[in-house]
Amino acid sequence: MNHLEKARVLALLVPVALLAGALGSQYIGGLHPCEMCYWQRWPHYAAAALAIGSFALRGQPDRGRSLVWLAGLAILTSGVIGVYHAGVELGVFEGVTACTASITGGSSADMLANIMATPLIRCDQVQWSFLGISMAGWNALISISSALVILWLSLRRPRPANA
Repeated sequence: MNHLEKARVLALLVPVALLAGALGSQYIGGLHPCEMCYWQRWPHYAAAALAIGSFALRGQPDRGRSLVWLAGLAILTSGVIGVYHAGVELGVFEGVTACTASITGGSSADMLANIMATPLIRCDQVQWSFLGISMAGWNALISISSALVILWLSLRRPRPANA
């Protein structure tokens, strides 16, 4: 497997695995995400889509390489947001100060009931941690390190056959 193929596989597996962990903790584990948790997910969705696109362009190495590179940048973006979120949790940065919730249509009574039933999740409170590192911190560590590997692999050119 050449460097670009390794980068392509990582560019797909990393965001899919991190999204599976986030969605699993939400829907199976019962953890409710805060607004900044959602911010970290969007770049991973984009990275997965870009990586899938790079598989479709395998016959065009330069275009496929560009999509892998963009996927790496999207993963890096999620990691940077994770650093900020972890900093908010540690009190280093000020986080989101407004209460946020999504409201679906219906009557005003339905919307009020939806608001009252929605749990208030603060971005500065750690809901889960492992080895003293929150989910935002783990996302930052995994995303930034894997993004750097993906970018490095995608920028490496193959060695000439006679070298």
